[in-house]
Amino acid sequence: MDGLRDRRRPVGVPPGASGVYGEPVTGLETFAEGRREILRQASAALGGRPVTVWEVSARAELETQASSEPAPRYHSSRLDVDTTLRGWHIPIVQGSRWVGCHIEEPGRPWLVAPVRSQPAAPPPEGRERRSKERLTIELAGLCIGLLDRREIAWVSGSGLGGFDPLHDVTTLPGIIAHELSNPLTAARAGLQLAMETLGGWTEIGASRRLEMLDELGQVVEDIDRGVSFLRAVKDRARGALARSERFDAVRVVRSCCTLESRVLKDKKIPLELDSALGTVYLKGDPNALYDMLVNLIRNAADATGARGTPIRVALEQTSADLRLTVRDEGVGIRPQELERVFEPGFTTKEFGEGSGMGLVVVQTVVRNMFGGSIQVASTPGVGTIVTISLPIPPQRLVDPRAGQGFSPS
Repeated sequence: MDGLRDRRRPVGVPPGASGVYGEPVTGLETFAEGRREILRQASAALGGRPVTVWEVSARAELETQASSEPAPRYHSSRLDVDTTLRGWHIPIVQGSRWVGCHIEEPGRPWLVAPVRSQPAAPPPEGRERRSKERLTIELAGLCIGLLDRREIAWVSGSGLGGFDPLHDVTTLPGIIAHELSNPLTAARAGLQLAMETLGGWTEIGASRRLEMLDELGQVVEDIDRGVSFLRAVKDRARGALARSERFDAVRVVRSCCTLESRVLKDKKIPLELDSALGTVYLKGDPNALYDMLVNLIRNAADATGARGTPIRVALEQTSADLRLTVRDEGVGIRPQELERVFEPGFTTKEFGEGSGMGLVVVQTVVRNMFGGSIQVASTPGVGTIVTISLPIPPQRLVDPRAGQGFSPS
């Protein structure tokens, strides 16, 4: 009877209305059932082939969101972004979604279409060349896009006072980034003017002028890095390209430690880097790795306080992982608090000094972007050790027999 009831429930019933048998139908359940019904109908039109919806993640990979099958098989729902979208020279947009199916035909194993809320442009000269299968997939993507738009409108209008962009999780990061970027840009221009003026002051000795210009130059670099980060936030808020590239992780860590050691010099906290590694390549966003390490180093500095004990950063390579360790000799974390360090909003700092989001961001980057793991060990009065393990993808090394070029290791 339950299965019959689900099949007879009308797709698109207004949220809060009653179902066929008078039971209340919640809005989100209705929209979810509508998506499943669209996929089931598309699957039926394609001869029973499984139809899947994917979303582009922060790692620029396609993650399965829904399927026409209750338990989709791996090969019918696993879409390789390198051999499909990227191979077809289609922009990989973070947060974008795609619908498709595996048709297992020579020369075209996949049919994929974007989830959109407006129909695609008409064919040139009105001559339709798309196959019935492709039209089916494109229609499914359009139906899901229109349903999503209705869901967003319902969620936005269900709160008090209707839609408010300041309470929209999609818009809020872009607004904050935009408002912060403007004063930072103005501050940078002011610093550059001050540096030009300082360079012409003969009343100050040349060595002292160079030292001051170097310090101001580091501030300019920090502002540039902050503006770049805010630009990335704005890009992602409006659905920009997910940055996922091959980069040298050792170089990023060394650069971060060099700059942060200058920041900590004023606090008289030594920062030591222990690493004998040459080059190790990861795939992801190098800025995300940089910001993640900045978070950990500054947390360690806050825990160290006036002790002046060194913060030690270690980087080593195991058989399959790149292991990054940040160790301090600060106040440590009590056992009951250690269990909550990854809880959003939780902080051991004094009121007004911490947001409680630093380790949450670090954990998100480690897991979602690099597919790694993070562990925190701490002893009150002794210090804290944060250990991050990042899987190392296949490296490309120079083949001495070939003289030039690359070969997989």
